[in-house]
Amino acid sequence: MSDPKLVCVTGLPRSGSTLLCQLLAEHPDIDVDGMSSPLFGALQTLRAHLSDSDFLLSRLDGDFDRTYRRLQRSCRAFAAAWWDETEAPVVVDKHRGWLNQIELALELDPEARMLVCVRELGQIFGSIEAQHRQTLWLDFPDDLANLSPYARAEALFAPKGVVGGPLRSVQAVQDRPPEEQQRLFFVVFEHLTSEPETVMADLFAWLGLKPHDIDPQNLTVRRQEADSYYRFKYPHSTHPKIQPPRRRQISPRIDAELKQTHPWFYELFYPGLLSTEAGGTQP
Repeated sequence: MSDPKLVCVTGLPRSGSTLLCQLLAEHPDIDVDGMSSPLFGALQTLRAHLSDSDFLLSRLDGDFDRTYRRLQRSCRAFAAAWWDETEAPVVVDKHRGWLNQIELALELDPEARMLVCVRELGQIFGSIEAQHRQTLWLDFPDDLANLSPYARAEALFAPKGVVGGPLRSVQAVQDRPPEEQQRLFFVVFEHLTSEPETVMADLFAWLGLKPHDIDPQNLTVRRQEADSYYRFKYPHSTHPKIQPPRRRQISPRIDAELKQTHPWFYELFYPGLLSTEAGGTQP
C-alpha cells in the first residue's frame, strides 16, 4: 500500500477547524480524529534538538551529503510512523502552526495540501468574548481576564497573539512561491456553515477524492478535544447537526479598528463588508 496523502488543517482560531474535521471524517477515505496533533510540535523540537547536537554537526562537517540524507530520511520516517496504522488514502493533521511551515509539510509529502480556516475577525473576537463571559472565574492562559474588552482585543490580535499570530501567517501566504500557494484551500467559516454540502463537495474534488454526500443534519459526534489547555476559552465541541452560528455584537470601535488594521483580510475574504461601509446602505 502506498503512503497516505497528507492534508493539514490550519488557520485562524474559532473559525471552524473542529467542524471541518468532523465533516472530513464523514468521508470513508479520510483518516481524521479532529484533535490538535502533537506531531507538528514534535518535529519542531526534533529539528531544534538535532541542530544543536555537537555529534550531528561534527558528522555534517565530515560528510555533509551522506549525513544530511540520513537526517532527512530519519525525520521523514518519524512522521510516517505517526500514521503507520491507517489504511485510508488520506490522513489529516490539525495544527495552526502548519501554515507557517508549508515547506516542512511538503518535505514530508511533496503532494501535501492545506485547508486554511478563516472567519470574519469581529465574529472571532465576539465568539471569544462570549465564551469568556461564560467562564469568568477562569483566566486565559496568557492572563487576559483582567483586561477591558478593548485591551483584550488588542492582545488577541497582536502579532504574537492567539489570533494575531495565525492572522500574520495568512497574510504571509502572498510571499510564498505560486506552487506552494496552490497547495492551499481557504475554508470560509460563514460559507462552511451556510452551505456545507457545496463546500465539502468542492473540497473533496480538490483533494482528488471520490464524491461523497454528507447530511449536515445527521453528523457523527466525534470525541471532543481537551479544552482545559486553553482554560475552556476556546471550546471544541461537535454536534449532530449544523446550526447557523449566532451573530455576536461587538464594540463599533473594535469592529472599525479591525477593518482598518487588516484591510487586506477583508479585501480578500469579505469585500462586501468594506464596500457596504464605504458606500453606505444600498437600496
